[in-house]
Amino acid sequence: MKKIFFAIAFFATQFCNAQSSIPKKLRVLYIGNSYIGVNNLPLLIENICTNMGDTIIYDSNIPGGTTIAQHTSNASVTKIMQGTWDKVITQCQSQEPSFPIGQVQTSVFPFAKKLDSIVHATNTCGHTMYYMTWGRKNGDASNCASYPPLCTYVGMDSLLRLRYTMMADSNNAEISPVSILWRYLRDNYAGIELYNADESHPSLAGSFAAACCFYSVLFKKDPTLITYNPGILASDATTIKNACKQIVFNNLSNYYIGKFDAKANFTYTLNGLQINTNNTSTNATTYLWFWGDGNSSTNATHNYANGGTYTVKLVAYKCGQSDTTTKSVIVASTNIAKPITKNYSMYLQQNNLVISNPNFAVGSFNLKIINVNGSILLQKELQALEKQNVDVSVLNNGIYFAQIIKNNKILATQKFIK
Repeated sequence: MKKIFFAIAFFATQFCNAQSSIPKKLRVLYIGNSYIGVNNLPLLIENICTNMGDTIIYDSNIPGGTTIAQHTSNASVTKIMQGTWDKVITQCQSQEPSFPIGQVQTSVFPFAKKLDSIVHATNTCGHTMYYMTWGRKNGDASNCASYPPLCTYVGMDSLLRLRYTMMADSNNAEISPVSILWRYLRDNYAGIELYNADESHPSLAGSFAAACCFYSVLFKKDPTLITYNPGILASDATTIKNACKQIVFNNLSNYYIGKFDAKANFTYTLNGLQINTNNTSTNATTYLWFWGDGNSSTNATHNYANGGTYTVKLVAYKCGQSDTTTKSVIVASTNIAKPITKNYSMYLQQNNLVISNPNFAVGSFNLKIINVNGSILLQKELQALEKQNVDVSVLNNGIYFAQIIKNNKILATQKFIK
């Protein structure tokens, strides 16, 4: 008995401390190169977190120009294997995912898979998140002649989007869609310069856009609430945050954000006073049931003392986060109430429920017919008569309970089988 009590107390404490899938504290590892290092993107994200009351603990391995293949044989692997990372943010060298597909299938995809497999093998609660970088301001001039799709920004940027999405799909990973936010800003707010003078690396405004994007996908929070400004024009900061909300925060599921979170769900059947649940939750590891009568348990079956309407709550937990779902359940009492008089009876005759009692009080009463799941299938107001028939032909064959109610009080319940 003590073990059961302590188990319930433990889960109840988890419920109080983790009532949603929105994190407040994350451990993040950045794997990439100068697109992370320029303007110190991790510090910008940390400053936003501090501003918003969240905590991010991070480390990084970001040597300039490093390819994803090189990250599989350098300090990145050691850092990943330290474990306890919630997210491992992974970025390729800025050009390599946009190269011809045959080259990408050889030099990018296998190494993305290798890094992701290390993440999952050594981080029980961790996931890979791909940093979807942008096309160069006027395309990739160095590779334009050999691969014309790279001759323009749109051509290069579109290929980068496609390849990062392919990596996320094949590795069950998430995406930080910085490229998509950047293109929206380029198309609609050309006055905001996102690029450094080299037309490749980000300006401070470009890094702030990336930081807002990362904050939105990591913490699942509205970026327009951010008041931190790294030193850009206030109007530009407002535009970037509004764009981030529209493109990123309002479309988190498009980037697989939340795909791997615990999702609580269940169905149920009733057998008299007993509820039997079928837990259809996904991604969760532990569960706690609240039965609506003051009891809770880790078991999926519960016996009620009395019939009535109860709110059943299931809390599904995974890695310190939780999701909750509730359903209203009508439990029909199987107890046959004391007859109104010694002559009272209800019985089924063909398709009629015969109600017989010569001593009914003058006035009306309500009749409810309920199935074994507690659903009300028929409800009528009847006048008190010595004997009357109620048509129940609309009912399918099964077990039912007929209740006589007067002045909101259940006077009697009778089980019958059709």
